[in-house]
Amino acid sequence: MEWIYLLLAAVLEVSWAIAMKYSEGFTRLLPSLITAVGYLASALFLSLALKKLPLGTAYAMWTGFGIVGTTVLGVLLFRETLNAAQVVCVLMICGGIAGLKLLG
Repeated sequence: MEWIYLLLAAVLEVSWAIAMKYSEGFTRLLPSLITAVGYLASALFLSLALKKLPLGTAYAMWTGFGIVGTTVLGVLLFRETLNAAQVVCVLMICGGIAGLKLLG
């Protein structure tokens, strides 16, 4: 169950980060509310995952999922661009996430 909590925490982290971008500096109400609720919910699910998972592993995976998710959605939703080096680095983060799960 702790892995499901961690996955939910990661999805919520990406959600609140994207909502923050849409909030335009907290000047738009709905995206600002989604940011606040998503942030709190993400922290809640991370705390539930931490009851059983090691802190270093869980936190690294949570932030790694957040980096990958926001990077991909930044490209898709906001037309952000990545150079080859950035793509390689994001792929290395994916490898690190997989390694933590498979070897941990």
